[in-house]
Amino acid sequence: MPRSRLSLVLLVAAGTASAGSLHGILPQDINRDANACTDFFDFANGAWRKQHPIPSYMDRWSRRWESGEVNKEHVRDILTEVSAKTDWPQGSAQQLSGDYYAACMDEHAIDARGMAPAQKLLDDVSGMKSRADVQRVIGHLNDVGIAAPFALNSGQDLHNPTQVVAQIGAAGIGMPDRDYYLKPDARFVEARAKYLEHVAKMFELAGAKPNVAKANAATVFAFEKRLAEASLDNVALRDPKQQDHTMTFAQLQALAPAFDWGAYFDAARIPRADLNVTQPRFVQQFNRELASTPVDQWRTYLRWQVLNASADTLPTPFVAQNFAFYGKYLSGATEMKPRWKRCAEDTDALLGDALGHAYVEKYFPPEAKARMQDMVKNILLAMHDTIDGLAWMSPETKTKALEKLSTFNPKIGYPDKWKSYDGVRLSRASYWNDREAALRWNVTDDRAQIGKPVDRARWGMTPPTSNAYYNPLLNEIVFPAGILQPPAFDVNATDAVNYGAIGVVIGHEISHGFDDQGAQFDAQGRLQNWWTPNDNAQFAAKGQCVVKQFDNTFIAPGLHHNGKLVLGESIGDLAGAKIAYRAYQKSREGKGPEPTIDGYTPEQQFFIAWGQWRGDETRPETQRTMIQGDPHPVAKYRVNGPLSNLPEFREAFECKAGDAMVRPDADRCEVW
Repeated sequence: MPRSRLSLVLLVAAGTASAGSLHGILPQDINRDANACTDFFDFANGAWRKQHPIPSYMDRWSRRWESGEVNKEHVRDILTEVSAKTDWPQGSAQQLSGDYYAACMDEHAIDARGMAPAQKLLDDVSGMKSRADVQRVIGHLNDVGIAAPFALNSGQDLHNPTQVVAQIGAAGIGMPDRDYYLKPDARFVEARAKYLEHVAKMFELAGAKPNVAKANAATVFAFEKRLAEASLDNVALRDPKQQDHTMTFAQLQALAPAFDWGAYFDAARIPRADLNVTQPRFVQQFNRELASTPVDQWRTYLRWQVLNASADTLPTPFVAQNFAFYGKYLSGATEMKPRWKRCAEDTDALLGDALGHAYVEKYFPPEAKARMQDMVKNILLAMHDTIDGLAWMSPETKTKALEKLSTFNPKIGYPDKWKSYDGVRLSRASYWNDREAALRWNVTDDRAQIGKPVDRARWGMTPPTSNAYYNPLLNEIVFPAGILQPPAFDVNATDAVNYGAIGVVIGHEISHGFDDQGAQFDAQGRLQNWWTPNDNAQFAAKGQCVVKQFDNTFIAPGLHHNGKLVLGESIGDLAGAKIAYRAYQKSREGKGPEPTIDGYTPEQQFFIAWGQWRGDETRPETQRTMIQGDPHPVAKYRVNGPLSNLPEFREAFECKAGDAMVRPDADRCEVW
């Protein structure tokens, strides 16, 4: 089949629903009083949001997030079943996940033990008397996943992505990002005061007297503020060139000579080879802290790092205080998630492959994977047609773009090779010990990749995860089974619905290979320019159109999105909707259109499916946190923003010039 043609996607797998029984969009979710051409977000999903307020333990809510929470119920059911049996073979997936979950659920035992399980680590910190002790303890904390004050993990070489190198980055602060420590805006001033109160309360819970706890909090904040001052901001962090600092091991030692990197690397069994320091200025600040900050301040800072990283593993008062700041104040939730849900999330995060196999067997049938594979193939072909037809791109750059597209590697559902968790020893005796053991195994597993050829079979998400991602260094798009559930994807839904929901997500992830970040990586995953100067300038100008739109998108008076921060995700939404719609239309060639259902044409259903999938109600507190540090726009503007730029949307709903969902041609953005 020629590359310019798209294959049929209509479900034909044995045992699945026939075309006549496939359902359309969810008409009961539509707000009939709203106008699609005025506020499509309100129209597509407004009735559902009105009838389903945000649960007290969530910071946002929609059918998409409801699906993610149902997913956790599925995970709970699996874990409840395996944890009911206590004679699984030692080290088996069932024993590991079942015992971990059971230990996490035993809240009475956790409370009864108090601080005792954490005392060994805290005593290690309290016993520091010299700078050599500080270095030793930093290594011990890193071994169990406490990244303070720096993080070291494996990462692909930006210029030779077939190889894995050590990557050192900034870490060790307790607020969301550097601006919370530095900006004079009233909301940041308030956040700093709340954070100081929170840190002091945590120290009090750990046994400090109120006046000592308050002084400790001030020490922690001053320490973290110095680290924040040396850190990149959120916009700079989106530029891979600003995090490209390959150096030899000797150069690392010269960059921060106060730290014995040799001893650290040897203890962690990391080869002393070339590596990447993502933020050299931060590492230099770490060096200054190590050389000049008194050891007693290091004790206070690192003690806080242990408490902060481990809060949810400690007795109930620590869990409640941790939620009060991070869950209630920063996110706006009014109630903690149920214990079972937190334990299911934690088990999945640390032992995802141990329970993922059972999840896939139960909730992701082969016919779902087959249909998803066809959709991905078709949307990749739609992106091919889109690039091939660009009038603004030169043939030279177009050839490079199509070469990159041809090397995309889709991963769907679950990995071909499952992690075995060899060597992990877990029991029901202590949640703290289990979590420390699981963290230690994951850290060791990550470090073991350094110095080796990249393992392309590894996944960055667990199978039950309700999310997706693009990795520019591997040039791969990944869709775990957890996101391939209704309403995103349903084997019993029409193509219009599946292309409008998961299809736009597929297009979004493909587009990340060609957004302002992804476009800097070539077909082999190297951070290397493949654009002509003129094409690159035109591409940047098209991106600037998107930046301008979101700089003028306000969530409240005086609070607007940062266009540069959300540029990549917004290019993904805009291009994703366009190419998924193109793929859907191509899939119907030779068969005629799908039927109008509930009064809505197939074209309208496509866009409604996107609005219903993406239509989150989001708490004001979460919106404020998002516009500060999240590269994703608030959901309302992920729906209305891209669609207001698409002529196809305008035609589907017969919107007129001057309608809010129709941008004037002079202001309309189109990147791909």
